[in-house]
Amino acid sequence: MDEKNSIYGPYRPELEKIEKELLDEIDTLRERLKQKNGMDPVEHCLSRIKSEESMREKCVRKGLPVTTESALTKIYDAVGIRVVCAFIDDIYRFRDHLIALPGTEVIEEKDYIKHAKPNGYRSYHMILRMHQKFYAEIQLRTISQDTWAALEHHIRYKHDIGKSNEELIASELKRCADELASTDLSMQTIRDMIFEDNGKSETE
Repeated sequence: MDEKNSIYGPYRPELEKIEKELLDEIDTLRERLKQKNGMDPVEHCLSRIKSEESMREKCVRKGLPVTTESALTKIYDAVGIRVVCAFIDDIYRFRDHLIALPGTEVIEEKDYIKHAKPNGYRSYHMILRMHQKFYAEIQLRTISQDTWAALEHHIRYKHDIGKSNEELIASELKRCADELASTDLSMQTIRDMIFEDNGKSETE
């Protein structure tokens, strides 16, 4: 799509540059921790520039003019990155690394790991403003948290749930989320014990 018709106007290359900068920094810390601890802290990493259609729909949904200004200054997830980590501690390492980058301003942070949503959803969300220009939404999750979120999405949004089962299903989903959270803590404890036995420290 040409600049004239794009909701991002002439600024898409700058969004792509921010996306690459953040991905490069994630890879930098990923490699450093891999060399230090002998294991990759990231199970997978996904990124995207929000599609034209999705951005236009979001502007309408939020009651905003469907303009480049809205897309770049009123909505904060034109750039989106999700990092799925093996262990909880790694989430906070990536969080600390990203907010310390030059030119990075933290606009919003929501720690749904320490303070889960009522339905059991857990993840760490950040909105970063890069170089006093454009915004990026970062989601940091464990493998368990990502798996639960994907399955919950399929269950709730791909099927019609009858009123008679809605409460029971919500309760079961919450129970599964809590069990997975407990497993995350147990796996973190096991890894800490292994590092302690090997005389290693995970701190950078």
